[in-house]
Amino acid sequence: MSRPTSALTAFGVAAAGIAVYCGMDAIMKGLSIASGAYNAVMWRSIAGVALMLPVFLLRRQRWPSRAALRLHAARGTVAGASVLLFFWGLVRVPMAQGVALTFLAPLIALFLAALTLGERIRRAAIGGSLVASLGVLAIAMGQVQARASEQAVLGSIAVVAASILYAGSLILLRRQAQVADPLEVALFTSIVLGLLLLAGAPWFGGMPSPRQLPEIVVAALLGSGSAIALAWAYARAEAQVLAPVEYTAFVWSALFGWLVFAEVVSPWTLGGALLIIAGCVVAVRRPIPAPQTEASA
Repeated sequence: MSRPTSALTAFGVAAAGIAVYCGMDAIMKGLSIASGAYNAVMWRSIAGVALMLPVFLLRRQRWPSRAALRLHAARGTVAGASVLLFFWGLVRVPMAQGVALTFLAPLIALFLAALTLGERIRRAAIGGSLVASLGVLAIAMGQVQARASEQAVLGSIAVVAASILYAGSLILLRRQAQVADPLEVALFTSIVLGLLLLAGAPWFGGMPSPRQLPEIVVAALLGSGSAIALAWAYARAEAQVLAPVEYTAFVWSALFGWLVFAEVVSPWTLGGALLIIAGCVVAVRRPIPAPQTEASA
């Protein structure tokens, strides 16, 4: 009989998934700058399906149930819209700033859980939301101080909208991970997203250039690997345990933004990110001590 996975192990796998995802973000930002976010996301999804489908079929798994397919379709749609908005915005703002704004997702997820699952909103969540709002205002003030262009402002708005949708996808991911293994979760998310974007391809899509193909394949590998890692972790630990791992993305995005795009993190972005993180920590803090785990024993 196998030992249950510790919270620390699940947290470590999720952290690795976030680091890999940030590397994919850097590649996708370059592709989105070159050929548009719609095209970049569409071809990454298609490449992801091409990579994962043979593995799924070779494992001879049972086809997902109708209920599971509905869940896959729901999360694929929500996550797909989030991804598309995020990369559209990321083209227009520095990586660290864009990722800092996505830190609103765990906080928004608390309120969405209250709306969809009937959970009670604690005072800590309200206080945390106020602190996080100050962080968003700090980032906005940084754009004012830097006299940001209209496109940069629109990019920030798109990332905030993506965060709202991403929060919804986190709640769906937790449910999805309980009825499907990580490979199935990652595969069907890519299938749904790819089909949705292919429907609009005659108007918004286009063929990638030959030199972009290796980048698309690498982005698909990194994206699929990250999705599998996160699905594995979310199936073995509560969402509130794993939510803080999202904050490690700020370090990776700042590093990749500096290395690949020569982006410098402004004091306003750093301060705003810290306030948003603090707000999320306050919001998810439990009123009683957390249960002891193998990691803390």
